[in-house]
Amino acid sequence: MGKKEKVEAMIEGGKASAAPPLGPALGPMGVNIGQVISKINEKTAAYKGMKVPVTVLIDTSTKEFEIEIGTPPTSALIKKELDIETGSGIPHKDKVGNMAMEQVIKVAKMKMDSLLAKTMKTAVKTVIGSCNSLGVLVEGKTAVEVNADIDAGKYDSLIKSENTEVSSEKKALIKQQLEDVRKRFEKDLAKMKADKEAKDAAKAAAGAPAAEGAAPAAGAKAPAAGAKAAAPAAKEAKPAEKKK
Repeated sequence: MGKKEKVEAMIEGGKASAAPPLGPALGPMGVNIGQVISKINEKTAAYKGMKVPVTVLIDTSTKEFEIEIGTPPTSALIKKELDIETGSGIPHKDKVGNMAMEQVIKVAKMKMDSLLAKTMKTAVKTVIGSCNSLGVLVEGKTAVEVNADIDAGKYDSLIKSENTEVSSEKKALIKQQLEDVRKRFEKDLAKMKADKEAKDAAKAAAGAPAAEGAAPAAGAKAPAAGAKAAAPAAKEAKPAEKKK
């Protein structure tokens, strides 16, 4: 077996091509570029729309190759599954999504190797922790609540089956759960927004320069009229008092 060369690149799932960065890097290696590209696209098809780390290991003597596919961060997989661009800025109040347990299992299966989890149940709970940080509910519940259900065995059969398909009825329920939770926090979020706007307005007012010729603040004492003129007069009167 000859020496192995390594080519690494970030590729959009299912869209590798012979264009840079892969083509120019693979060309000097003498491998069949078309075969490499086809294999990469096959292995990354599940990550459509996401950047995926790809490593191509090439035997310089035989020109045989191996492809290793990394996985995007757990948070990126969750956002892709829910079709959202960003997580919540206030995750404990502002919920941006709600995942079915089947969707959590799907992400857990994708990340199983990199999570170093010994069981699927452990991997699922790790993914749920990431959901919590993003402001994403699972089965309409927070991480603490749904993890308690997992520990009680409520999802044992589902996790064991590793089912990732969500029924249309379940999808409707998940959507309704999210709407209900958002309504529950609607007043709190409105108050938080109003408080923030008031603080921002106060900061802006405090930092504004005073206008020229602005009237003195209410209650401020104005200098007595003629005070400066009276002082020199008093000084001039002192020498006259000595001549008695």
